Formats: sequence, C-alpha cells, structure tokens
Amino acid sequence: MVKLTGSLVTFPARLSLTGYLLLILLGASLLSLPFSRSGRAEPLGTTDSVFTATSAVCVTGLVVRSTGNDFSLFGQCVILALIQLGGIGIMTVTTYVILQWQSQHSLHHRQLAAETIGPTVKGDLGSILFRVIGVTVLFEGIGFIILAARFALLHDYPTALWSALFHAISAYCNAGFSLNDDSLTQYQFDPVVNITIMLLIIVGGIGYPVLFDLHRCWKRKRQGFGFWEHLRLHSKLMLLGTATLIVAGAGVVLLLEWDGVLHPFPWVARPLVALFHSVSCRTAGFNTIDIGSLTNATLFFSLLLMAIGAGPCSTGGGFKVSTIAVLVLRAWSTFLGHHHVRVFRRTIPREVVNRAIATAMLFFVVSVVALTTLLLVEQSSESHVASQKRFLDAMFEIISALGTVGLSTGVTASLSHSGRWIVIVLMLMGRIGPLSVFVALSRAEHDDPIEYPAEEPLIG
Repeated sequence: MVKLTGSLVTFPARLSLTGYLLLILLGASLLSLPFSRSGRAEPLGTTDSVFTATSAVCVTGLVVRSTGNDFSLFGQCVILALIQLGGIGIMTVTTYVILQWQSQHSLHHRQLAAETIGPTVKGDLGSILFRVIGVTVLFEGIGFIILAARFALLHDYPTALWSALFHAISAYCNAGFSLNDDSLTQYQFDPVVNITIMLLIIVGGIGYPVLFDLHRCWKRKRQGFGFWEHLRLHSKLMLLGTATLIVAGAGVVLLLEWDGVLHPFPWVARPLVALFHSVSCRTAGFNTIDIGSLTNATLFFSLLLMAIGAGPCSTGGGFKVSTIAVLVLRAWSTFLGHHHVRVFRRTIPREVVNRAIATAMLFFVVSVVALTTLLLVEQSSESHVASQKRFLDAMFEIISALGTVGLSTGVTASLSHSGRWIVIVLMLMGRIGPLSVFVALSRAEHDDPIEYPAEEPLIG
C-alpha cells in the first residue's frame, strides 16, 4: 500500500486516471441496476452502461439511450451526480489529496495545483478548492432559479424544477445531457432558456483562473481601461479568444445556413439559433437544430470549433482556446520576423509555445489514429461511394468525443460495440488530457550531458 500511494503521489496523473475509472465503474454498476431504468426500457448491457457512465463522468453528452425516457428518476440522478463529480469533483479532489499527502506545499506542488485550478492564488490551497466549489454552486444555483421560473410557465412544478436543476448543472459542466430526446430544440426561439444556457456554458468553459482574476480586479474596483490592464495575460487571451470564436462561429452559421436549416425560421430568430450553436460547439453538446441537417461546410467549421474547445482549468474540453491563441501569435510573430512572442506588453515564454505546439499535435495525432480505427471497424467493407456521407459523420463523432462535446450527426446509437468502445476511450482521453501534464511536471528534468552541433532542416 505504501508503494502504491507513493507511486500515485509521485505520478499524480495515475491518481486522476484511477479516480475517473473508479467513478465510471461505480456509475456503470448503478446504471445497470433494474431500478435505474424506466419500466418500458430494455435492460442496459455492459457496453451501454459503461458508455453512458463515461459520457457523464467525462461531461461529453454522447448518448446511446434516451436520458429522459430510458432511465428512471434514480438513473437520472446517478447521471447528474456523475456529471457534477466529473465536471469539478475529480480535479479538485485529486489535487487536494495529493497536497494533503505531501509534508509541505512546495513550489513544485503549487505548480501542480495551478495546472488543475489555475495560477497560484495567495492563501491556503484547500481554501482555493472550496472557492472552486463555491463558484460552481453559485452559478449553477442562479441558472437553476432562472430556468425553474421559466419552465414553471411551461410544465408542472415537479417537472419544471427537476428539468431546471438537471439542465443548469449539465450546462455549467459543459456536459450536454438533456432530459429531452431532441435536446433543447423545443426551446429554440425562447430567449430566456437560450441565454441562460449559453451563459452557463461560457462561464463553466472559460476556466476558474479567469473567473478568479475577474473577481480580483473587481474587488480592487478597477474600472474601464484600468480593469483590462490589471488582468493577467491568460485572462486577456481567454476573453478575447472566446468572444472571437463565438461571434465568428455565429456569423459563419448565419452565412452558410441562412437559406439552409435556418430558412424556415423567422429572420429575427435566426441570430439566436446561430449564436446558440456557436456557443454549444464550445464542448457543451446541446442543440436547438438538427445537426444532421447542417451543410458539410457548417459541419466542418463546427468540427474546428469543437476541437478548439473551452479554456484550461474549466469544465470544458478540446485542446483549449489559449492554446490556439498562442499558436496564432507564434505564427504571426514568425511572419513578422520576430524571435519572441509578444502581446499586451508581455513575452510568452518559449516553453509555453512548445507546450502549445505539443498539445495541438497530440490532439491531431490521436484524432487521426482514432478516426482511422473507427473507419476500419465501421466501414471497412464499404467503398467510398457506398459509404456516402458517413466519413464526415465518423470524423464529427471522433472530434466530438475527444473534445468532450457531445454533438452528433445521429450515428452514435448506430455504432457497433467495437465502435462504442473506441468512443469510450476517446471520451476518457479527452477528459484527462489536460491532467496528463502532471506526469511531465512530476518527473525531474534531465540535463543532457552531451550537446550535439545544431543543424537546421528545411521548413516549408
């Protein structure tokens, strides 16, 4: 036991992975119980129960069973608990346990905590973890109150309260689970529901470091330009990057789908539908339009948004907004002939740029390998002509799983058992991806005793 616990502390990623696997195993076991499903639903097999539990714990939202119809109230409560624990519980508990096992909070371990809950904040690390939980409860509570008031006008009180609680937690955790088979399509023109869900998605996906930084500047009563100046560089990149992606995404959807899927809608409602889709692609997984009815161009652009995802130290997935921001800044600096990446009177360290490149490359490589494997499993006996549009469906499914998004063109339920297990692995990899940095942080750096002569290969 001593050897095991020592190994877990030395390599924290193992503790995180173990926590996720144990929670998935517990969730799958509970969902397999007879009273977890509704009376008219067929029993869940091992694959379906593990798939549902993994999707909930990894806050993805891909489903092979109807959450509202195939699961009883107990089963829905299990799914909601898995979403909440998977959204913030594993990250915070893992960090707290590691720090409690250590005899002192060294700089190394504070850096470890920073990778989970953000940059070092003055005060006890345990209090920071409680702040994370407090922020989560605050925003989920506000979302619940607003949604409950709106749903009470549309449904009976028990249904309204349960639906409000479920969707508030699912939205803040960027999970995308809904009690409705058509997600939020029935509320596509409802501004209260749409705006509330979008704000919960954005707040949950922007990351705790940004929220804490905004609160810090607000407490110091910074206003106007002074407020912006005193924000940390990460917060500036996240706020600008998030706003740019959301606005650009909505604009592209409006442009590409104005005479397409948006055509039957009143023209005044089309911007709201487009904006919701753009926000939901940020790893949230809700939809107010049929994803399968979108054009290939819109699906491909949505795929790019899903791959980028949300922010570090958040409930969202993807390879992160700050990562793409650093890559764009590096490319622009190179184009201008600068050796260093400078923005907002700050220089981004070369180590951070290298980590951004490695993160994006790893995401790309895993996506390619997973897509190839899924095509071999699902479409190996079909020609390109016979498979019709299923290549894009498979690519969309892979990015949605790896980015823990949950949007689908409708092929999830039709996947074979092997295909579903591929998606299960991807959802788990997508969720623990940021935590895998712990492995590198926990290992001591090695100084190479020999340095060979430098030689540049040709690039471009």
